[in-house]
Amino acid sequence: MKKSKNNCGFHCIRIKDFGVKIGDTNILDHINVHIHCGELTSIIGKNGAGKSTLIRAILNEIKHEGTIEFKDIKNNEYKDLRIGYVPQHLNIAKNTPTSVYDLLASYVTRTPVFFKKNKKAYQMIKKQLAQFEAEELIDKTVCDLSGGQLQRVLLSLAMMPMPNLLILDEPVSGIDHNGMELFFEKIDYLKKNCDLAVILVSHDLEYVAKYSDHVILLDHTIQKEGTAEEVFSSTAFKETFGEKIVR
Repeated sequence: MKKSKNNCGFHCIRIKDFGVKIGDTNILDHINVHIHCGELTSIIGKNGAGKSTLIRAILNEIKHEGTIEFKDIKNNEYKDLRIGYVPQHLNIAKNTPTSVYDLLASYVTRTPVFFKKNKKAYQMIKKQLAQFEAEELIDKTVCDLSGGQLQRVLLSLAMMPMPNLLILDEPVSGIDHNGMELFFEKIDYLKKNCDLAVILVSHDLEYVAKYSDHVILLDHTIQKEGTAEEVFSSTAFKETFGEKIVR
């Protein structure tokens, strides 16, 4: 298990006192996290621990308490946070004729996608897809993509434009081993070569151990955080997952 390099690049993101309450029930309580640029922060926990709720709160999709601060250290000023998001699934009906080009073009061009293809946008999108070994998918129908292909396309989309924070919500669910390795290699490349922070929600503890710089064990509040080794050897981890062995 790798140790955190504790490397904060030009930006820092602080989630401060996040809380979510539904009726009289606290779903999340007093979540305080410092997310480092150039690092992968993984969020783990049992089902119902509040992981998806935290992501929705960060995305501002649900009402919540607390704030997110995004600071440009180089210029010593606070800025608006730009987030890229890769969901676990994309709800698109079978036989929907939308192509990969149509999907990405809807975000980068003002021309309606049912008009003639914009050659400049087409080449730009193809170049973007090529960064994630998905350029050959540009004319394929989205609903016909395999799980691994779709996640590479969604990752390409999440990186348009370059975000400050990339959120991955169970991104390799249902993908085979080779697809998982390829996906995580791309994420590892992004965190090392781009000025962004990455949050991963995952149940796959093996990959969390292999690729994470920082791990957060969540159960409505933060039970333990640190390197994978520190979290996995903690009492809180054993109480949550039992005596799991992660190599």
